[in-house]
Amino acid sequence: SVDTRRAVVAEAALSAGAHLINDVDGLQRDPLMASVIASFGAAVIAMHSPGPSWEVPWPATFGDVISEINAFLDASLHLAIGAGIARDRIVVDPGFGFGKNVADNLTILRRLGEFRQLGLPVLVGTSRKSTIGWILSTDVDDRLEGSLATVPLAIAEGVDFVRVHDVRASVRAARIADAIVRLGSVPDAS
Repeated sequence: SVDTRRAVVAEAALSAGAHLINDVDGLQRDPLMASVIASFGAAVIAMHSPGPSWEVPWPATFGDVISEINAFLDASLHLAIGAGIARDRIVVDPGFGFGKNVADNLTILRRLGEFRQLGLPVLVGTSRKSTIGWILSTDVDDRLEGSLATVPLAIAEGVDFVRVHDVRASVRAARIADAIVRLGSVPDAS
């Protein structure tokens, strides 16, 4: 997968063998992005961002952060479908940490389940984000416990994917959360 907001980069990455584009602009800023992804039959993560920090003041100001993000992601869904991206190749990401303040990020984490109303898989990337650093008063490399705390909360809210840095610890936390919340694969205890 490749993170990019530019169709020309997405096209080069897909030509080189990538299968998934994470567009941090939710297909809404480069008018060619959705059609490039569709032409390769690739998958897309459409992430919410209020815009690049050099164009839009960060953090942005929201009325109701959840409804505004949902409206943005719904528009992204329509752009994707309109360009020919199959619905089962679309994932949405509320953009935790991208142009949001601490209160907005905590609201997103508490209300992640509301992004499921779009009928698409939901991804969240909370790992090592500045909100965790702010709460714990820690540098980016000292946010493991805070990052891990968000994984089971996200899963309990119905998130399908978590983007992480500390893979081993995060997988273990996710397996326990899945076993509790989703009755995941649990070895026979008898």
